[in-house]
Amino acid sequence: MDSKDKDHVLSLKVMRLTRPSLFTGLSVGCDARDLPGEHLNADVRADIAIPQGLPNTGVGHMLLLPQSFGNIYLGETFSCCLCVHNDGKDTVREVSIKAVLQMSNQRVPLLGEDDNEMLHQLEANETINEVIQHEVKDIGTHILVCAVSYLAPAGDRSNFRKFFKFQVMKPLDVKTKFYNAESDEVYLEAGVQNITSGPLCLEKVELEPSPYFSVTSMNKISPCSNTLVFGRMNVVNPHDTRQYLYCLKPRPEARSNPAALRQATSIGKLDIVWRTNMGDRGRLQTSQLQRMAPQYGDVRVTVDRIPSVVRLEDQFEVCLSITNICERTLELHLDFLGGGGGSVWSGVSSKSLPSLPPGQSISLSLPLVPLQTGLQTIAGIRLTDTFLKRAYNYENLAQVFITNEKTEGQDVFLSKWVNNLT
Repeated sequence: MDSKDKDHVLSLKVMRLTRPSLFTGLSVGCDARDLPGEHLNADVRADIAIPQGLPNTGVGHMLLLPQSFGNIYLGETFSCCLCVHNDGKDTVREVSIKAVLQMSNQRVPLLGEDDNEMLHQLEANETINEVIQHEVKDIGTHILVCAVSYLAPAGDRSNFRKFFKFQVMKPLDVKTKFYNAESDEVYLEAGVQNITSGPLCLEKVELEPSPYFSVTSMNKISPCSNTLVFGRMNVVNPHDTRQYLYCLKPRPEARSNPAALRQATSIGKLDIVWRTNMGDRGRLQTSQLQRMAPQYGDVRVTVDRIPSVVRLEDQFEVCLSITNICERTLELHLDFLGGGGGSVWSGVSSKSLPSLPPGQSISLSLPLVPLQTGLQTIAGIRLTDTFLKRAYNYENLAQVFITNEKTEGQDVFLSKWVNNLT
């Protein structure tokens, strides 16, 4: 970007500082038996920009300086050089340079806003160079305002301003999905898509959890390995997407307050760091990711323990945890629901439970008798609030594999198979 006012002896140039790119040439060759013969191949071999031994790749081994202002993406660092040159024949004193970056909602001073600003003196044909940098944090139109003030040889104070406009674009598109598990765990699936014009190397995609949760990344080959499932170099081509998965577990202090945990909708922030094909670094951090809080009503029921495989007609137990997540003491009555088919409840089919204070839990071990083989769904229970006369049905509590085999080895195999299914 170049500018010069005819009424001023100083000229101003603004040049963006970017890394060069690899030269890409167009290598046109042909078979020696074709009409051009070896003429085209000889030109390719004589081209200094095309690497020897790789004439048809199109990628050169020489660097190409930027020919235009280029694209600027959110999260990158905008760097430019301001050059003020004295085009006159006399000395110019008290030269002051200021630069301000204006966005739609704010104004960021980049140069010359200090009270103790140093004034320069320019001899004839001399130049002042100032480098400014700014991490771009907003998309949309940006205007770089450069102001030059100086004392002319005649003794008059002169100044002029120039404006340079550029657009900041979005480099990544992040889409998220949440899955609420019965155990209070939250699974986050994040899709990161490269929407720039060139490939990006994702150096880091991490989730910074909120105070309610601790996070475990599920994107590594094994828990003890630092190698991602995408490979050592996580390069994403334009319009390609990488899928990331995280497991968030409630912290112990959050588990002791189920009501607050139920209302916790903020999961955390995604911190993404990448580099372009020439090594330019960029970083983005999303806003707080929000999930839809699970609706449990006033009571929550979870399965704490259940066997994976049981034998036909051998009684087994299901351990349930009942939690009061409202702000009053609950008087609950338990009833068994039918319709499971593969197993039936054993024992008393209806009973009153002890008083349950707010935030407290009670554990129950309920016996069942399996009646059919195969993967069977356990019928649920009904809890009735005796004060409000409100009933809560919890159907399809869990699944269990019922077998009539007696071989221990088969039980182990079936147990592993059921665990994989669940």
